[in-house]
Amino acid sequence: MTTSTPTLVDHLIVGAGFAGLAAAIKLDEAGERDFVVIEKDSDVGGTWHINTYPGAECDVPSQLYSYSFALNPDWSKVYSPQQEIWEYTKKVATDAGVLDRVVLDTSVINSAWDGVQQRWIVKTSNGSYAAKTLIAGAGGLSEPSLPEIKGIESFTGETFHTARWNHDVDLTDKRVAVIGTGASAIQLVPEVQKIAAQVDVYQRTPNWIIPRNERRFSRIEKELFRRVPGVQRAVRAGVYATLEGRVPAFNRFPVLMKAVEAQGKKNIAKAIKDPELRARVTPAYRAGCKRILVSNKWYPAIAADNVDLVTDRIAEIRPDSIVDANGVERPIDVLIIATGFHVTDPPIAQHVVGKDGRTLAEVWSEKGMRAYKGTTINGFPNMFQIVGPNTALGHSSIIFIIESQVRYIVDAVRTLRTEGVAAVEPTLEAQDTWTDAVQARMKPTVWLTGGCASWYVDEFGNNTTLWPGQTFTFRNHLSAFDLDKYDVVPAAEATPPTRTSTRTRRPKNTKKVSA
Repeated sequence: MTTSTPTLVDHLIVGAGFAGLAAAIKLDEAGERDFVVIEKDSDVGGTWHINTYPGAECDVPSQLYSYSFALNPDWSKVYSPQQEIWEYTKKVATDAGVLDRVVLDTSVINSAWDGVQQRWIVKTSNGSYAAKTLIAGAGGLSEPSLPEIKGIESFTGETFHTARWNHDVDLTDKRVAVIGTGASAIQLVPEVQKIAAQVDVYQRTPNWIIPRNERRFSRIEKELFRRVPGVQRAVRAGVYATLEGRVPAFNRFPVLMKAVEAQGKKNIAKAIKDPELRARVTPAYRAGCKRILVSNKWYPAIAADNVDLVTDRIAEIRPDSIVDANGVERPIDVLIIATGFHVTDPPIAQHVVGKDGRTLAEVWSEKGMRAYKGTTINGFPNMFQIVGPNTALGHSSIIFIIESQVRYIVDAVRTLRTEGVAAVEPTLEAQDTWTDAVQARMKPTVWLTGGCASWYVDEFGNNTTLWPGQTFTFRNHLSAFDLDKYDVVPAAEATPPTRTSTRTRRPKNTKKVSA
């Protein structure tokens, strides 16, 4: 540690992706300027900074996958590529003037609630903080999930996860294996297939993949968006309404998903002529049970002569090959892991200790992830989680949810000040009532009735990942901070920490982001 005395801040934000930056910007606008954002990676942007694999793009239309308060008239396409989205996040943070409070290359080691000071004591890789509020904005797509396969550590070739792409490795004329066929894989395989000698794709379960209505925005459209922002807002509203209109098929009438399945089968038939291969890429579950993917390139790539789709289970990985359950050995030079992220077991939960001395991971291990309105957690005072339990989406843009939660958090901070409150935590009754209601609404949804096994569902059989309704209903629930649902500690009961300086100190040896 580089400092013995924690840096005093009002608010500590963990993560500088869409969630963390939104919190920083809106706190700043509300006059709450005593905050620090810590980011474990080397720049802002979150998942759009670290996911630099070939073909990385958003699968939600750009007009909606952006902040409502920072529209971008310069999107190049309907579905923006990774580089553009990353540059967008950095520009928004720069324009808002919050980059000077972002500290990079800084990971959380441990954070614990101090009931005497009524602050979070957070130890990081570059110093420690004592914060009145802890805002967890790392998101669910921040920590890669690695498969447990016999012998994987013995592989002597190059191996890396899609979220940690090694750009120093040239895949030209190489024999490449890709484990996984999810959202990342369907984007990168078509790019790898163009240059590799051979690509073996290991599929556990096929996904429903529908065509992508892709096109580039014209110069005239961009100029119109720039000169008449109302036009872009209207386009955004149209995209939003279209996506929200699909919700009943997810949460009330899964049979409507037959139309999506017809689209998916047509997409397969258009690109794949081999009936046996068609069968292997056609899901046997209801569309929507797992995330519906969009691509015009995946099926043509899978049908290419230099690509083999392997549906047999991997039995073992050897120094230069993969052996499947039937004993077939396939030599490889490079191993690419495309198995997603820790979602129902977020790693940050292991590093947060509540008022009773238990980590969040320990608390959630009992019944699964539970939080009041997906944002606050009983036993963890003044901690706010962005994109917490049951806040992710299977149909629309997570940015809408992020902005809804940030509004609630800012109102909570304002309430703490105006009401003379040192700490709040949701009552157990409020949290359980909320969680039980959400799970009750989840029962008829396609995510629980569609006949698949997905990362949406935890070990208890509950979908603790997604919001089971329209996004505007979620926003309505979070329209104002409801202090009556919280246990409160008055400010008078908190012991002020010893302050060595009246100004916020930045720990030494930390990298400060530059525009």
